[in-house]
Amino acid sequence: MTMTTRHPQGEAIAASTRWQAQSENSESQKQPLDKIFGADVFDTRSMRKRLTRETFEALERAMDGRERLSAQDADVVAKAMKDWAVERGATHFTHWFQPMTGLTAEKHDALLTPDGEGHLVSKLSGKSLIQGEPDASSFPSGGLRATFEARGYTAWDVSSPAFLLRGANYATLCIPTAFVSWNGEALDKKTPLLRSIEALSTQAMRILKIFGTDEGVRTVGSSLGAEQEYFLVDRNLFYARPDLVSCDRTLFGATPPKHQQLDDHYFGSIPPRVLSFMSEAEEELARLGIPVQTRHNEVAPGQYEFAPLFESTNIACDHQALTMETIKRVAGRYGFAAILHEKPFAGMNGSGKHNNWSLSTDTGVNLLDPQDETHTNLQFMTFVCAVMRAVHLHGDVLRATIASASNDHRLGANEAPPAIISMFLGDMLTDLIGQLETGTPSRTIKGGELDLGANALPALKRDSGDRNRTSPLAFTGNKFEFRAVGSAASVAWPNTVINTIVSESLDFIADEFERVGGEHPSGEGRDLAVKQILARIITEHKAVLFDGDGYTEEWEVEAEKRGLPNLRSTADALPVLNEPKVRTMFAKYGVLTNDELESRVEIFREKYASQMRIEAEQMVVIARTMILPAVCQHQRNLAETVASTEGAGVDCPELRDELDGFVGLVGQLREATIILTEAGVPPGLDSQETCRFFRDSVIPIMDAVRSISDRLEGLVEASLWPLPTYSELLTLR
Repeated sequence: MTMTTRHPQGEAIAASTRWQAQSENSESQKQPLDKIFGADVFDTRSMRKRLTRETFEALERAMDGRERLSAQDADVVAKAMKDWAVERGATHFTHWFQPMTGLTAEKHDALLTPDGEGHLVSKLSGKSLIQGEPDASSFPSGGLRATFEARGYTAWDVSSPAFLLRGANYATLCIPTAFVSWNGEALDKKTPLLRSIEALSTQAMRILKIFGTDEGVRTVGSSLGAEQEYFLVDRNLFYARPDLVSCDRTLFGATPPKHQQLDDHYFGSIPPRVLSFMSEAEEELARLGIPVQTRHNEVAPGQYEFAPLFESTNIACDHQALTMETIKRVAGRYGFAAILHEKPFAGMNGSGKHNNWSLSTDTGVNLLDPQDETHTNLQFMTFVCAVMRAVHLHGDVLRATIASASNDHRLGANEAPPAIISMFLGDMLTDLIGQLETGTPSRTIKGGELDLGANALPALKRDSGDRNRTSPLAFTGNKFEFRAVGSAASVAWPNTVINTIVSESLDFIADEFERVGGEHPSGEGRDLAVKQILARIITEHKAVLFDGDGYTEEWEVEAEKRGLPNLRSTADALPVLNEPKVRTMFAKYGVLTNDELESRVEIFREKYASQMRIEAEQMVVIARTMILPAVCQHQRNLAETVASTEGAGVDCPELRDELDGFVGLVGQLREATIILTEAGVPPGLDSQETCRFFRDSVIPIMDAVRSISDRLEGLVEASLWPLPTYSELLTLR
């Protein structure tokens, strides 16, 4: 039997050489980011230039949620938007939406139509701008729609600006929209997000009214900065790994001798080809008005990160989806494949998406800014206590928002927070919480300065508290960082839930104030009533606060004593969303009806089961058609060596022992592969039972198949091993 020798490193070097040639040719084409920022966005600058004052003001009121846009004004906006897009080369438009697939969706319609006289004319009506009609039957609906019920609608989201997506020979006008069924049920991630933003604004305004700080404020919204971690591997090597192609993670692969142990990749010098990719990706994102602020190497080899500035949550969620698409699209131009999976390489850091969430008024005031003398800022402490109460009461719901087959591999590992949802406030806020629980706060801990001991170095301003990277939800200066969101996930769903649970807590505080402090709407009486409410909240909900190491077994024991749930897997977490308290909350604030929420749970379960089924089947295919033939060839070579050695009259017990041990491993791999092949889902299981079956019965078998294969990888002749190894994948040239 003859095995074909592969040369993956040679292919990767060739890709690197092609990139160098492309880089030299494109060097002179790069444009300053400040000149192109927002160039492909139909933003307020473009609107002001092209719309009448009356139409622009009507559109502004619609964008702020104060009134709906009239059909007449929609026609004017549509024409202006169309003219702007056509002038920039657009030939088609699309209603760009975010269905429950976890991806974005689009159906392109021509902007140019025949005029009956042999010419093409550009056209976009207000009706086409406001509403589209895609086929809803093939998108996940979780039972909301039967397969034969096809009609669905897209509805223009006026609060998120239209933009152009460009390619080598095309430009498409993309109009952000919501996506609903014929009956109006939300089939997407934007619709409940927008509802949650409105609910949050309503309840936050009640708090501002208590403190008399609502003057001139029309709305309060959440703001978001979502960091994005990702891996880059050489494209040729990526496509030589069927598991990466179909599952976005390696189902097999032995940890190499050197990976991230030396911590030499983190914040290290960015490889030139990667830096060129980053630069072009930033340029494309800048044209879309997406403000990338930071780029750097992450901990694992081949791992990198982009971090944006804060934006309103709805726009930030749209931009986050575009960021993921842009990373994957631009990576190919530089010979890379971008991997967004949370744990593509076992034994090394996975990727997350730190979700930095805050609250701001439409006048630009950050309501989570503690200011200098924080102990005097009772309004700030009210919002902090509202978040604390929300996380304690609904930490299990937060955990469910980041549940997925891919994120299950990451949560609780060294680079990710544990599945137990707790909060970290830092020294200054923890001290203030303690003061507030027992009386009136009288001091604010200051960080002071750090003298570095050399006159050439400046004195550094020291923060009032350290950071805790093991905390799932940490206060980091003027925002809360939800670190548990997975790198491949849409941020719309977690932020929908954060907005909703905080709305519920703000509502509770406002109701309590009206009950106990209504007679004292201002001054000392008001402050006393608020302090009493907050003190009770702290006493009842401080169990969620934890500033220690969240990775330890001791914390798991302590968390259980405190009554904090430890939902280790997706199968454990998803049932929470069907609990009565959760249904009641989403319905009360108009975010999701019971049917809409139940459909989402069903979609999440189906996706989990489908991903696990794909992984199991792909593992069997690779084991049978690639790994077993390779190890059998090595076994044959080893057997021939033993036979020829012993045939020459030379005793070789060590070599024979090696052969016997190897044959035993091959037999174990074959047997485990057969067991995995036969591990079908028993008939009659519902979706939740199916999730548990994969967790309890399939994943352990997959782990066994991988463990045996990874041992064999370290024994088989390198030229025979059929898959690019971790060392090859994680070495970029």
